[in-house]
Amino acid sequence: MRNIRYGFKFLSLLILLCAVGCGGGKIKVSGKVTFSDDDSPLTVGTVYFTTESFEARGSLKADGTYTLSALKEGDGIPPGKYRVYVGDAFERVGPSENEVIVPLIDQKFTSTTSSDLEFEVNSSQRTFDFKVDRPK
Repeated sequence: MRNIRYGFKFLSLLILLCAVGCGGGKIKVSGKVTFSDDDSPLTVGTVYFTTESFEARGSLKADGTYTLSALKEGDGIPPGKYRVYVGDAFERVGPSENEVIVPLIDQKFTSTTSSDLEFEVNSSQRTFDFKVDRPK
């Protein structure tokens, strides 16, 4: 009976430790996107952090900054390694009947398969600034 009591206490302690420190929390992630040629901010688009089973996004602001959200604004993401890309980075030019969509960044940054951006999110690393190239 005594061994069962100690086993139960050990199991309870193990569950408590995992609940507190085994990566269950979400981390608020933010950063800034700038152009590699002149460090000016990318002001249009959406930054995506993805894994095989999870995606978070943050809209770029006028100063090039973003804050990631998964389900609700600024809710944060689980710790882990993420592939990063930028979507919707274009501007519409001309009248609506002859509108032309002009990309603002090099196409390689618009997909996880072509972007070489990868970041490890953890409690000590939560700000991710990066540079993109203009279209070639």
